[in-house]
Parts: sequence; C-alpha cells; structure tokens
Amino acid sequence: MVFLVSTVLLGWFGIENLRGALTYAGRISGAILIGVSFTTLLGSAAVVDHWYRNSFAYSGMVALFAAIVVWVANGLVLLAAWEGDSTGYRVLWTLLTGGSLWATFAVWRTSVVMPAPKRVAAAVIVTTSIAVANWGYQNIFQPYQRGAKPLVTMTVGDPVRSQDGRSFSVPVDIGLENHSDVGFYVLGAEFHAMGERVPLSPEDRLRTQWRTDAEKWSKAQFQAAQPLARWEIHQPGELVKARPWTFAGSWLEAGDEFHTRTVVHLPVDTPYDQLAFYASVSLARQDRLVLERLKPLGNSWSGGKVPWWIQRGQKDIDSIIYRGRVYENNAIDDHTMDPRYLTLFWRFGQSGAGLQKVIRRDGEEDRILSGAGDRALVKRYGLVEAGTGPLERSLRDLKGRQ
Repeated sequence: MVFLVSTVLLGWFGIENLRGALTYAGRISGAILIGVSFTTLLGSAAVVDHWYRNSFAYSGMVALFAAIVVWVANGLVLLAAWEGDSTGYRVLWTLLTGGSLWATFAVWRTSVVMPAPKRVAAAVIVTTSIAVANWGYQNIFQPYQRGAKPLVTMTVGDPVRSQDGRSFSVPVDIGLENHSDVGFYVLGAEFHAMGERVPLSPEDRLRTQWRTDAEKWSKAQFQAAQPLARWEIHQPGELVKARPWTFAGSWLEAGDEFHTRTVVHLPVDTPYDQLAFYASVSLARQDRLVLERLKPLGNSWSGGKVPWWIQRGQKDIDSIIYRGRVYENNAIDDHTMDPRYLTLFWRFGQSGAGLQKVIRRDGEEDRILSGAGDRALVKRYGLVEAGTGPLERSLRDLKGRQ
C-alpha cells in the first residue's frame, strides 16, 4: 500500500514539475520523481512476487532497491512539506516516509539474495546522491546564489517655454534595462517630481544649523536626505507630479529594455528654485514565482484596507491598491504552501510618492515579519528594488529670463 500511494503522489508531483516548474532544477526534479514513481511501481510488483510467488529470482533485490529509493524520495518530499503550511501534507508524508522505512526493513529481513552486492550498493548510493544533490541545489544553493538586478535610467531634458511664455515643460526620459539572463515581473513602477525652494542665506550658516537640517531630513517619509550647505537653505520639497511609468504586472524579458517619456509642466512664475526627479520600480524574478495579473483593489480614501504599518497614522498620505495571486515555482511548494497574494500600494502625498508591497496569505496583510522572515521572503521570490534619483534641475536661469 505504501508503494502504491507513493507511486501515485510522486508521479503526480513529478508530472506537474516536469511540465510547469520555472527552473531547470525543478524540471530535473520532476523527471527524477517520475523515474522514482516507475521504480516504486516496479517495486510493488516485485514485493508481491517475492512474498507470494517467487517466480523471479531477483524479485527480492528489486523490491529492496525500490524500497530504499522510495524511502529517500519520501524523506526529501517530507523536508519540503515541513517548510510549507499544510499540516495534511506533513502528516501524509510522515506516514509515507515511516511506512517506506518499515517496508525497507521488512524486505531486508527476508534474506534477500544479492548476486552483486557491491553493484547494488553503488546504484543505491548514486541514486541517493543525485536526489540529495538536486534537493540541496534547489533549497540551499539556489536561494543564496548571486541575484540579478535591472537598471533604472533617467535623463532630464532642458525646460521648454510654451508659446505664450506663461509656462514651461521639462521632458524626462525613463528607462528600464535588464542585462541579466533572467526575466522579471514588474510589480509596480512610479515616477514623481518635487518642487524645492532653496533660498540663499545672507551669511555663512553655523554648524548648529547643519545639525538642525540633519534632524529635519532624517524624518522625511519619501525624499532622500538633502545636503548640508553653508549658504543654501534647503526646505522640504512639495510634490508637483506623480505617475506610474509602466503597467503593474507587466514583465521584462532577459536582455530586454523598456523606455518611456513623461513631461512635467509648471508655470513660469513657480515659487520653486529647482526640481528633483525620482523613478523607482519593484520587481520579482520570473524563475521564482508566477504572478497573476494585478487588479485594482480600491484606494485608501474610499475604504480600501491599508496595513497600519504602511500608513503609519499619517492622514496626508493616500494609497492606490493592487492585488494578484502568487504561485510557487514548483509543484511541491505550490501544493504544500497556502496561497499567497501580492498586494501593492502606490503611496503619494504632499511630501512625495513611493511603492510598498506585501506578500502574505489572505487576510494577513497586517502581519509584520521579523527581519529573518522578510529576508527569506525576498530570497524566495527574488524580489528586487531598483531606482534612480534625485536628479535635480535648477530653474534659476529660466526664472531669471522671465
């Protein structure tokens, strides 16, 4: 019975992995599981013959070999199931692993005849080594391999006056370049421009004023730390434009590039002395997950649920919410883990804009992970953040010609 149940389940996982795993190692795991299921099926027939008929001289040896193989395979699947969420799969594979161990011991006690014990031992060692090495590659080496990171580029053009001379436009070219050999899902991409007032001090600013500036900028939600200056008095910037610059849920293939242009319009008599431009993107590796198309899930000002630790009690920050199902990169994890969902929050307010994402089980968006748990999540799904900015453009020359 242990052999037959193992044959069905290992064959099922093997076919799904061979057909749908996202990595080469996952496809190899599928092929190995299919081979193990055939071996287990053959072992079932050998056990029946060895116990009742003895019509085949080496049926005991075949049964013992199959029992060892299925014991190792069930043990490795048990390790994977134990890292998942399903109690049912943990119990099932604990029983199958224990049952296959008992079957191995029971067949061995029947004084199996080994015509070439060294060769049989070598075959068992080789098979076990391949299975263990493949499991170690997927679960130990692969999560810690060097990651790939696309490059976000941004070029700010010269301001162009309108025909009536009352306004001007600043063109901004944004690019996303993937020079790695893996593709990426685009979870979200945002661009925003900040208007900054930078008056000059009539006298040299003292060191104590620098300390005040440093304390002020350390509390900023979105903006990068501003420089400490002896003559410039940097003030908090104000959001003048924010927008997504590519679709959430789209993807970028290996070696591909994406480029777009946005334009920032302002009146010539703007009170700002300079503009600061930012662009960022949130990504996930295509060999670590399958992402369902992200769908709008509402917004913070119309009843959309935003985790408290993202909103942090700030009423002046709004969020647009997107959500999509996340599928694991192999069949075993997909069955033994509860469904995960990616929730993306595009946050914006007077002090800037940015992206925030969570991958959690349904209803657990508010749960805060530990540092180790957060790092494990990033490695598991190949999450990557890339961005550029601030790129600053002075408006003094434009305002001086007014």
